[in-house]
Amino acid sequence: MPAPTIDVLRGTLDLLILRAVSWGPTHGYAIARWIEQATDDVLRIEEGTLYPALHRLENREWIAAEWGTSENNRRAKYYTLTAKGRAQLRVETQNWTRYSSAVFAALKAPAQPA
Repeated sequence: MPAPTIDVLRGTLDLLILRAVSWGPTHGYAIARWIEQATDDVLRIEEGTLYPALHRLENREWIAAEWGTSENNRRAKYYTLTAKGRAQLRVETQNWTRYSSAVFAALKAPAQPA
């Protein structure tokens, strides 16, 4: 039985997308596949979630888009990280690291006495 997928919070998805495009121009399908592979298939991003997020990041000028040709000779939109996006990736990475450390600390904390 496959492990259940986990819903991704909006800020987390933004961070993962920024990370996925940080290595160079990448189309939407490759971004979704990278997230799945990088998380051992725990996080699966559906098109209905991915593409609105890509548009949101493009509107914030964190990523830029340009049409190109995919590996299958199909027209595809390629996304790249902008300078503003690179700065945001650093901020989001620091925030996520701090947040996840706090959650792990709470999970490891001893129970409150009754």
